[in-house]
Amino acid sequence: MRDVLIAFAALALPGTALAQAGQCRLPDIIPRPQVEGPTADEPKRVLPIGHYTLAVSWSPAYCARSKGGAKDDFQCNSGNRFGFTLHGLWPDGYGKDWPQYCKAAPLLPRKVIRDHLCATPSVQLIQHEWVKHGTCLPTTPTSFFALSRKLYGALRYPDMAALAARPTLSAREFATAFAAANKGMSADMMKLNVNRDGTLGEVWVCLNKALRYARCPAHQGGANDGTRIRIVPQR
Repeated sequence: MRDVLIAFAALALPGTALAQAGQCRLPDIIPRPQVEGPTADEPKRVLPIGHYTLAVSWSPAYCARSKGGAKDDFQCNSGNRFGFTLHGLWPDGYGKDWPQYCKAAPLLPRKVIRDHLCATPSVQLIQHEWVKHGTCLPTTPTSFFALSRKLYGALRYPDMAALAARPTLSAREFATAFAAANKGMSADMMKLNVNRDGTLGEVWVCLNKALRYARCPAHQGGANDGTRIRIVPQR
């Protein structure tokens, strides 16, 4: 617990501007999310925190697979232009299980959602991230999302257009290019989530208890180094 509090104190400070939203204009009316909580398939788990994952999604791939509908309108059909978006900051355990849904939580304040929507362009996902992951940390929604945005805003990215144009690209080659853009990061400090059609879906950056880049545990999963991947180009 002490490590978590120190990390929050050190990092939850005014940081760099939000990254990777080439254009983000908030709607005049932001819808309210639905209340979420644990279920039989997704139970409450209160566990010690051993490390963290910072998950960022490649929005062009998400929107290419989207079936439409109101929940994706802001991200995919509003004229905004998103690249990597923030899925979330996830506390992990010491083994294969992770803490989740640690405390009951009401709907987030409208201001918290508005402040975070250009980083995570889904009202329901913002609510979900707080209830499932944020409630397992000794913090408030405002501080949790400020910290998440700071870590997200500190990431730098390779030339995604150039990578999208490559006829062949392996998971390891992408991870190496991603790491090269970030000081102190190496290719074994991330896992790639690849969609069934072979497109890159997400990058999961591994962090230690002090929220610094760290080698991912072997059980974390993700694509094998030799997996062929494809980058959906940003339009």
